[in-house]
Amino acid sequence: MRYHNITTDDMLNGDGLRTVLWVAGCNHRCEGCHNPDTWDIDGGIPFDAEAEAELFEKLAPDYISGLTFSGGDPLHPQNRGEVTRLARKFKEKFPDKTIWLYTGYLFEEIKDLEIVSMTDVIVDGEFVKAQFDAKLHWKGSANQRVIDVRETIRLKKIVLFD
Repeated sequence: MRYHNITTDDMLNGDGLRTVLWVAGCNHRCEGCHNPDTWDIDGGIPFDAEAEAELFEKLAPDYISGLTFSGGDPLHPQNRGEVTRLARKFKEKFPDKTIWLYTGYLFEEIKDLEIVSMTDVIVDGEFVKAQFDAKLHWKGSANQRVIDVRETIRLKKIVLFD
């Protein structure tokens, strides 16, 4: 897997102060995307042991609410295995912190992936420029959903995160 950046103290990509892993690779290529430089699966730099150590170091402080996977698309077919491994390790190390994941795929398309069971909130759906609204919380266009994954799994129906 390749990535572009690891940011911390982020308040825009999920609830609370978060550490965000910005992965490389996205097949959706949405018009108006705010991160087109992350589309190339071969872009960015390799996510190696040093990058992983940096990520987990930035996740360690008590004031960090959790990890957000963004990009690119963390669920690009070439990212899924590594993102799932990182999510598993994160949940073992920080069981009380949350995982948010941004993807252009719809929940219905990814609901059976292992990563979903470890994720607390998924923001799904492609960005649609015509439905952009700067006032939307945690998403860019009105068609996207901010899904409470735990409740969605429990109730077997889509439950939106408040």
